[in-house]
Amino acid sequence: MSYGHGIEITGAIKDRYDEILTPEAVGLVAALHRELSPRRAELLLARARRQQEIIAGASLDFRPDTEHIRIDRTWRVAPPAPGLVDRRVEITGPTDQKMTINALNSGAKVWLADFEDANTPLWDNMVGGQLNLRDALDRQIDFTSQDGKDYRLRPDDELATIVVRPRGWHLDEKHLLVDGARVSGSLFDFGLYFYHCARRQLAKGKGPYFYLAKMESHLEARLWNDAFNIAQDTLGLPRGTIRATVLIETIPAAFEMEEILYELREHSSGLNAGRWDYLFSIIKKFRTRGQDFVLPERNSVTMTAPFMRAYTELLVKTCHDRGAHAMGGMAAFIPSRRDPEVNKVALAKVLDDKSRESRDGFDGSWVAHPDLVPVCREVFDRVLGDAPNQLTKRRDDVHVTASQLLDVSSTPGQITEAGLRNNVSVGLQYLANWLAGTGAVAIFNLMEDAATAEISRSQVWQWMHNDVHLAEGPQITRKLVNEIIDEELAKIAAALGDAYDEHEYLKAVALFREVALADEYDEFLTLPAYERMP
Repeated sequence: MSYGHGIEITGAIKDRYDEILTPEAVGLVAALHRELSPRRAELLLARARRQQEIIAGASLDFRPDTEHIRIDRTWRVAPPAPGLVDRRVEITGPTDQKMTINALNSGAKVWLADFEDANTPLWDNMVGGQLNLRDALDRQIDFTSQDGKDYRLRPDDELATIVVRPRGWHLDEKHLLVDGARVSGSLFDFGLYFYHCARRQLAKGKGPYFYLAKMESHLEARLWNDAFNIAQDTLGLPRGTIRATVLIETIPAAFEMEEILYELREHSSGLNAGRWDYLFSIIKKFRTRGQDFVLPERNSVTMTAPFMRAYTELLVKTCHDRGAHAMGGMAAFIPSRRDPEVNKVALAKVLDDKSRESRDGFDGSWVAHPDLVPVCREVFDRVLGDAPNQLTKRRDDVHVTASQLLDVSSTPGQITEAGLRNNVSVGLQYLANWLAGTGAVAIFNLMEDAATAEISRSQVWQWMHNDVHLAEGPQITRKLVNEIIDEELAKIAAALGDAYDEHEYLKAVALFREVALADEYDEFLTLPAYERMP
């Protein structure tokens, strides 16, 4: 469908899609694309150049050219915006109808409405999710499950604040072409939501708020800041209306936390410790650098590992020095209604994790399931009391060095056959669901998303290419992994029974082999996966 002026939509226009894909909204996305796409391309090339430098032996450090920003103790980010003052519990999830209602009703202070890792970029998901968000703000959304259960929104003053997470800078939206080129998935998600919902949010006493994913530098934050200014100017809204929380989920970004806050300072509402993507980033960036950067199996890497402690303590200190919220990581556990013993062990770990975050000074934390909202809230209630946050808790005791952030080799744990099999099984199950359109998948009582699938396949690649041996003795080779893939696939088929879709799983196996076993490493598994989608 041509919109004229070099704008073409190649995706199907289904019922009500025209309410989102209006000429004005699509025009905003096109304007953002035309203004910002050359710089986006340059920044993605800069990522690739830095990756080649690291492969050649370079390391990471705090930037000398931005030291003046770090040593200037006078600047602060904007004060917390309405709906973002108290963020003690945040829930994450995709933007389908059921999740939209359940997340808003969950009792969490914030809902991260996800167009990124907990979603899949099927055209229907991306446009349908925008409809669901707008309908929720208009209180025109409801859902009835197959068993007849009705889902309805609670009163507005009981709902979580919506914070939208657009896709990262590396992802395209192939169904919208401007001047013959795909637009950025980031700008597509941001532009459509901002156009339709910014004023709706302001009318409810809040505002257009965002989580920004996968950034690797302050220059990428500057690009977002410019996108915000263009959008606000276009709609005639004051600059600073938008607020954004940045996920520090790449190892390069950990060295530029202050600079990222600085670039976004009139739009900033804090930083988040995106722990799973952070592990993925470390594996990816240093994948060829030998044993010093080989992590043990993913489920044994906890937030108490020295390099993770350095990262999270630096994040809290940085945020509170600048008046910004510090948000903790994800509790991915999915409570079981059939196995109380599983719940007992897992909930103890969740309580320990959230208690440590609250003691460290975090202002709130994430959960993936509504049943964990009261667990997380109780922990932060005990620390916060009547206070809405811990912004006054300065961490002057924290002094983190580059070597501490990179101290991967001190991480306790091992690499077992069970750990390798878990990575393979999770990877296969997740990819089968992802390709079918589901981005948040419950596997082995954990909510898996693209970040954890990235860890799973990246560890397999890294172990295989760094001559790693299992604790039981055998070396991890392509032959061994292929045998385990076949065996784990048979287990999945047996467990699913009649629900097993052989066609979908064969596609998942082919993709997993491509991103885990190939000689060349794909920077993101979602890139080749997206090309397999309609």
